[in-house]
Amino acid sequence: MAKTRCHRVAIPVSDIDAAEKFYSALLDNPGKRILPDRHYYDLGDFILAFLQPPEGGTWSFDENQYFYLTTPDLDSMRAKVEANGGKCLTENATMPWGETMFFATDPSGTRMGIVQEDTTFSM
Repeated sequence: MAKTRCHRVAIPVSDIDAAEKFYSALLDNPGKRILPDRHYYDLGDFILAFLQPPEGGTWSFDENQYFYLTTPDLDSMRAKVEANGGKCLTENATMPWGETMFFATDPSGTRMGIVQEDTTFSM
Protein backbone atom coordinates (compact mmCIF):
# COMPACT_ATOMS: atom_id res chain seq x y z
CA MET A 1 0.00 0.00 0.00
CA ALA A 2 1.28 3.49 -0.89
CA LYS A 3 2.29 5.81 1.94
CA THR A 4 0.55 9.10 2.50
CA ARG A 5 2.93 11.97 1.84
CA CYS A 6 2.89 15.73 1.76
CA HIS A 7 3.07 16.95 -1.82
CA ARG A 8 2.45 20.71 -1.40
CA VAL A 9 2.55 23.37 1.31
CA ALA A 10 0.80 26.68 0.67
CA ILE A 11 2.20 29.75 2.40
CA PRO A 12 0.43 33.09 2.56
CA VAL A 13 2.30 36.22 1.42
CA SER A 14 1.30 39.87 1.30
CA ASP A 15 2.86 40.52 -2.15
CA ILE A 16 3.07 37.67 -4.67
CA ASP A 17 5.55 39.55 -6.89
CA ALA A 18 7.91 40.23 -3.97
CA ALA A 19 7.59 36.58 -2.90
CA GLU A 20 8.44 35.41 -6.44
CA LYS A 21 11.55 37.61 -6.52
CA PHE A 22 12.69 36.51 -3.05
CA TYR A 23 12.11 32.76 -3.40
CA SER A 24 13.36 32.57 -6.99
CA ALA A 25 16.68 34.01 -5.77
CA LEU A 26 16.74 31.87 -2.61
CA LEU A 27 15.93 28.62 -4.41
CA ASP A 28 17.85 29.33 -7.66
CA ASN A 29 14.59 28.36 -9.35
CA PRO A 30 12.17 30.68 -11.19
CA GLY A 31 9.11 28.68 -10.19
CA LYS A 32 5.89 29.10 -12.11
CA ARG A 33 2.98 31.54 -11.77
CA ILE A 34 -0.05 29.26 -11.65
CA LEU A 35 -2.67 31.99 -11.22
CA PRO A 36 -2.26 35.75 -10.68
CA ASP A 37 -2.20 35.16 -6.91
CA ARG A 38 -0.25 31.84 -6.84
CA HIS A 39 3.41 31.05 -7.52
CA TYR A 40 4.67 27.46 -7.21
CA TYR A 41 8.16 25.95 -6.89
CA ASP A 42 8.75 22.33 -7.82
CA LEU A 43 11.30 21.02 -5.31
CA GLY A 44 11.46 17.43 -6.50
CA ASP A 45 8.57 15.44 -5.08
CA PHE A 46 7.30 18.47 -3.15
CA ILE A 47 5.72 21.77 -4.23
CA LEU A 48 6.27 24.95 -2.25
CA ALA A 49 3.35 27.26 -3.05
CA PHE A 50 2.94 30.95 -2.22
CA LEU A 51 -0.52 32.53 -2.23
CA GLN A 52 -1.58 36.15 -1.98
CA PRO A 53 -5.02 36.62 -0.40
CA PRO A 54 -7.73 38.38 -2.37
CA GLU A 55 -7.82 42.17 -2.01
CA GLY A 56 -9.09 43.02 1.44
CA GLY A 57 -8.49 39.46 2.68
CA THR A 58 -5.81 38.30 5.05
CA TRP A 59 -4.08 34.99 5.63
CA SER A 60 -1.11 34.51 7.86
CA PHE A 61 1.03 32.00 9.69
CA ASP A 62 0.80 31.90 13.46
CA GLU A 63 3.87 33.46 15.09
CA ASN A 64 5.08 29.97 16.06
CA GLN A 65 4.74 28.40 12.60
CA TYR A 66 7.80 27.86 10.44
CA PHE A 67 8.63 25.98 7.29
CA TYR A 68 12.12 24.62 6.72
CA LEU A 69 14.44 24.60 3.73
CA THR A 70 17.74 22.74 3.46
CA THR A 71 20.89 24.06 1.83
CA PRO A 72 24.43 22.81 1.29
CA ASP A 73 25.78 26.24 2.34
CA LEU A 74 24.23 28.16 5.25
CA ASP A 75 26.41 31.24 4.79
CA SER A 76 25.47 31.56 1.11
CA MET A 77 21.79 31.23 2.00
CA ARG A 78 22.12 33.90 4.73
CA ALA A 79 23.52 36.26 2.12
CA LYS A 80 20.66 35.49 -0.28
CA VAL A 81 18.04 36.08 2.44
CA GLU A 82 19.48 39.48 3.31
CA ALA A 83 20.20 40.54 -0.29
CA ASN A 84 16.61 39.87 -1.36
CA GLY A 85 14.57 41.64 1.32
CA GLY A 86 14.45 38.95 3.99
CA LYS A 87 15.81 39.14 7.52
CA CYS A 88 18.03 36.68 9.40
CA LEU A 89 16.67 36.37 12.93
CA THR A 90 19.39 34.21 14.51
CA GLU A 91 22.99 33.21 14.04
CA ASN A 92 23.82 29.71 12.81
CA ALA A 93 23.37 27.29 15.71
CA THR A 94 23.20 23.56 16.34
CA MET A 95 19.79 22.57 17.67
CA PRO A 96 19.21 19.94 20.39
CA TRP A 97 17.89 17.54 17.69
CA GLY A 98 21.18 17.88 15.77
CA GLU A 99 20.40 20.27 12.91
CA THR A 100 22.69 23.24 12.26
CA MET A 101 20.49 26.10 11.10
CA PHE A 102 19.30 29.67 11.41
CA PHE A 103 15.86 31.28 11.44
CA ALA A 104 14.82 34.02 9.01
CA THR A 105 11.79 35.82 7.59
CA ASP A 106 10.83 36.56 4.01
CA PRO A 107 9.68 40.05 2.88
CA SER A 108 6.11 39.23 4.07
CA GLY A 109 7.39 38.27 7.53
CA THR A 110 6.83 34.53 7.04
CA ARG A 111 9.18 32.61 9.33
CA MET A 112 11.45 29.89 8.02
CA GLY A 113 14.26 27.71 9.24
CA ILE A 114 17.25 27.24 6.95
CA VAL A 115 19.04 23.94 7.71
CA GLN A 116 22.52 22.76 6.73
CA GLU A 117 21.76 19.87 4.39
CA ASP A 118 24.13 17.31 5.93
CA THR A 119 22.60 17.84 9.40
CA THR A 120 18.92 17.48 8.44
CA PHE A 121 16.90 15.49 10.95
CA SER A 122 15.13 12.45 9.55
CA MET A 123 13.16 9.61 11.03
